[in-house]
Amino acid sequence: MKRTLLIASKNIGKIREIKAILSPLEIEILSPHDLNLDFKVIESGSTYAENARIKAQAYLSATALAVLADDSGLEVDRLGGAPGIHSARYSPQPGADDADRRAYLLSQLEGRRQPWKAHFHCSAVLALPNGKWIETMGICKGIIIPEERGSGGFGYDPIFFLPEYNATMAELLPEVKNQISHRAKAIQAMLPKIQNEWLAR
Repeated sequence: MKRTLLIASKNIGKIREIKAILSPLEIEILSPHDLNLDFKVIESGSTYAENARIKAQAYLSATALAVLADDSGLEVDRLGGAPGIHSARYSPQPGADDADRRAYLLSQLEGRRQPWKAHFHCSAVLALPNGKWIETMGICKGIIIPEERGSGGFGYDPIFFLPEYNATMAELLPEVKNQISHRAKAIQAMLPKIQNEWLAR
């Protein structure tokens, strides 16, 4: 019988990416939508890892399933590491969407010397029903550019430029992004741990 893993996210783009990375595993992967779960988790942690653990625990308590949660953010050197763990809530505009957050970020960088070096950080947590926790992390370095490029990805991807690929994260093919992104690196590091610590038992 297949094991079941719940991805603790309602972000369709994130769910799609994680499912693709975990596709080599013989497991059933569900999202909160699949289980009609609709509750808000207050991410009150002071680090990415703490927020990921809070989300994982909330969904584990609600379902008793194995849960994979992650928290990620963009850190821009010229902004002292901002927006960081506040990346998803960075714009002061009520009801802001991804485009609003990108516009606000660029407004904060206006007049500051380029290049605007930055990196994405992702902390991932696997919470198992037997009480075991597994944590991994991944980083992807790049440069913020002042104009949007590409229609793929989500979040800050259209302004996050990777010099070695001469493309923004939003211009990469999904199969490329799922090899090099911060989330990809964190989830890839999780794969052998899922095999050894969960599926092999």
